[in-house]
Amino acid sequence: MNKPFENAIDAHGPTVLRVCRAVLGMTPDADDAWSETFLAALRAWPDLPDDTNVEAWLVRVAQRKTVDVIRARSRQPVPVDELPTSIAGTDGIPHEADPDLWSAVASLPERQRLAVAYHYVGGLPHKETAALIGGTTEAVRRAAADGITRLRTTYGASAAQEGTR
Repeated sequence: MNKPFENAIDAHGPTVLRVCRAVLGMTPDADDAWSETFLAALRAWPDLPDDTNVEAWLVRVAQRKTVDVIRARSRQPVPVDELPTSIAGTDGIPHEADPDLWSAVASLPERQRLAVAYHYVGGLPHKETAALIGGTTEAVRRAAADGITRLRTTYGASAAQEGTR
């Protein structure tokens, strides 16, 4: 783009700020999104084609920056008056609350146990789990599904028996 970047700020800054405030409200987050918009625009400015509709492009960048702020907000902890009661022990394992669950997991065949542990407990995708334990993504997905089915059958049955006593 041949025009000076400052001209784009002067011409379209108010519009971008209105967009940010419309999405985020009259908050400091809106001002931050405005700043982030123009920082990102400044980085891309030299490579911007001459026929670009600058206002529309800046509004699109602002929209993406406001989405970033909204996502960041959703990841922030929320203060509460009381901490919820936890079933987990100090190490994150629910020892006292349900020792039978971990016994049921331990009784699974090794591949099923590893697939369940890495995918469902550790949160790894099946592809990464396959890289850890060997085999294809599909085989690991099947092992995890079989493990969960077995846990529902064995652990679910023992939990149901405990409830009837």
